[in-house]
Amino acid sequence: MHRILWLASTHARACLILGLIAGLALPGLAAAMVPWLPHMVAILLTVTALRIGHRAALGAVGDLRWGIGAVLALQMVVPLVLLGLLALVGLHQTPAALAIVLASSAPAITGSVNLALMLRLDGGRMMQMLVLGTAAFPLTVLPILWCLPQLGAPAVIIIAAVKLLLIIVIATVIGFSLRNVLFPRPTEGQIKALDGLSVLAFSFIVVGLMAALNPALRSDPMLVARWALLAFSISYLLQLFTLLVLRRSPLREVAGPLAIGAGNRNIALFLVSLPAEVLGPLMIFIGCWQLPMYLTPMLLPRLYRWALSHD
Repeated sequence: MHRILWLASTHARACLILGLIAGLALPGLAAAMVPWLPHMVAILLTVTALRIGHRAALGAVGDLRWGIGAVLALQMVVPLVLLGLLALVGLHQTPAALAIVLASSAPAITGSVNLALMLRLDGGRMMQMLVLGTAAFPLTVLPILWCLPQLGAPAVIIIAAVKLLLIIVIATVIGFSLRNVLFPRPTEGQIKALDGLSVLAFSFIVVGLMAALNPALRSDPMLVARWALLAFSISYLLQLFTLLVLRRSPLREVAGPLAIGAGNRNIALFLVSLPAEVLGPLMIFIGCWQLPMYLTPMLLPRLYRWALSHD
């Protein structure tokens, strides 16, 4: 088992690609995993907290100050600006516009810490952003709901956000506690094994998240291609813009985690409240949304190295 975990840590990017391939090639398995996605998310968070430890994740008061501003900018200002621009060109009522606004208003995905670790960024700072963004989501989403009344009752989305926050807090506390008991002073080999465990959990969960994509590819591959192009554009442009804005700013040290959080959002939070007529076309987008996020460690490492270099 120790050797398997080491191999997973060494070949983390290959594990993510295998997870994506399995999600597309094994539709039966993907569909069977869908009901278990909340449980797998909780396990992933626990493993991630076990890997990082509470010392790396707990921030100072100064972190809270920049964190709140970053969350407000990413989860409220950015989607409202994008919605305004779409309204100016008369596209604000299209399914694509809805996907853009939802994707840019959600908090970071629960696997964002894993992405940060694979890109050799500060996992502790990324976990701070994950918790803070999820905690603030019930407030930051209110202006979005007011501008997009077709999303349904605000209370349903807010309740879903609070439930996710509780899951994150409980799973994180369990992970931190296990770290203190099992690995109070982990060796380099133990850290590598924990990295491998985190990679395997992250790679496994994507199989269920891709459940809607295989049937869509069979029925209308061009529609999937258009949604995939939109997903890549949203995710990677948000990451690029965040890096360009912050790389020479006072927030340079946290530009990497903030960029990961900007382009890798938990749009699934909205699934519990969207009416069926709105939900239908977005299910393909949600499946496509996994592609740029899981491929970020393979496609964007040079961008992050360039943006965060000391030249």
